[in-house]
Amino acid sequence: LIYFYRKPKTKRAKRFLEKREPKLKENTKNAMLIKGGNANLTVTEVLKDIYAVKKPFAVLYKKKNITRPFEDQTSLEFFSKKSDCSLFLFGSHNKKRPNNLIIGRMFDYHVLDMIELGVEKFVSLKDVKNSKCPEGTKPMLVFAGDVFDVNEEYRRLKSLLIDFFRGPSVPSIRLAGLEYVLHFTAVDGKIYMRSYKVLLKKSGCKIPRIELEEMGPSLDLVMRRTHLASDDLYKLSLKQPKALKPKKKKNISHDVFGTTYGRIHMQKQDLAKLQTRKMKGLKKRPAEKSAEDGGVSPKKSKSA
Repeated sequence: LIYFYRKPKTKRAKRFLEKREPKLKENTKNAMLIKGGNANLTVTEVLKDIYAVKKPFAVLYKKKNITRPFEDQTSLEFFSKKSDCSLFLFGSHNKKRPNNLIIGRMFDYHVLDMIELGVEKFVSLKDVKNSKCPEGTKPMLVFAGDVFDVNEEYRRLKSLLIDFFRGPSVPSIRLAGLEYVLHFTAVDGKIYMRSYKVLLKKSGCKIPRIELEEMGPSLDLVMRRTHLASDDLYKLSLKQPKALKPKKKKNISHDVFGTTYGRIHMQKQDLAKLQTRKMKGLKKRPAEKSAEDGGVSPKKSKSA
């Protein structure tokens, strides 16, 4: 296939294309939330609440889209390219799979992996009458359950959830900014998603007392179908450019305790010419000096 590149005619179009060009440090991943052709009220409310949590790094499509991601992925790839989104959440509902959610991610505008989840219980944001976190708050993600580290499908789901909810990368954090917790628990074949607001209370010392207040939304999920990328494709998607990899420093090593050792290369030294501490005990006698010179020392001339 031959693709023809058409140059932008306006500066605005040029800036738009430059934003989408590959970069060493990529932009924050955006998510698109798509409603299926037969989505019910529960699925619609779930998509709205996830959109409220993800804002401003999300796009919500309000119109219904008749598509089946596990059968045909062209529609998702089209929307991904149109909205420049590498994450997606698709909601649908039918008799065979009620209250259905499909969460996934893209690689080069093609579906990398996606996992189908069924909503068994849902409590929305508006049902919990507590104070909410401001828009764009970066959440703290907590995962509980051994199955997240043992089972390959749950391990990939954990990676996908981290990708979806992690938000922008920040160089530093402050204590007051840690005010939102997303907790995922996997037990007995179900995944429980809970969200809490962190309250910092007075404790009488510098470290405040921490309390968690349920904020919503909360979901009880069950895993259904999965579409996972092959190991080679998954490894390719994690590849970093050489410019981002830390340069290896020569002659520096570390031991198991974290101690840094450095090796210094010097020219070969003549130890005979090494300057030592000057003291009378190390001072050479005249006989030793003459022996080194290889001859007899000349007699001193007598003074007149």
